Amino acid sequence: MLLYQKLLPGTQLVNRLQDLNYRVQTIGAPAELAESAAKFKPMVVLVDLGTSDPELLREVRRMRERKETQHLPVIGFGATNTEEAKKTALEAGVTLLVSFWVLFRVLLRGGPDA
Repeated sequence: MLLYQKLLPGTQLVNRLQDLNYRVQTIGAPAELAESAAKFKPMVVLVDLGTSDPELLREVRRMRERKETQHLPVIGFGATNTEEAKKTALEAGVTLLVSFWVLFRVLLRGGPDA
């Protein structure tokens, strides 16, 4: 499951994941994150932390509070340039922080095992 704000990096991730035969569910608004995660039961949740919507981290917290979604890994990419932003994201329940380009490079190789 993927939530992104910027069109270009987001669609690149969607296309690459689909090329690797993953089913990709995109989410249009941060407010839909926890409910969509419960509904679609993804293997992993990728969230663009560059979004300006403060609802995003509240929704990550809601995922951590819900029994059906608390186990899901949440990989945050994008704007985590400051230590404070990183700390805030991790405290909200983001499992792993990576830059978009690191994430994309891993996918270009065909996944972490390639």
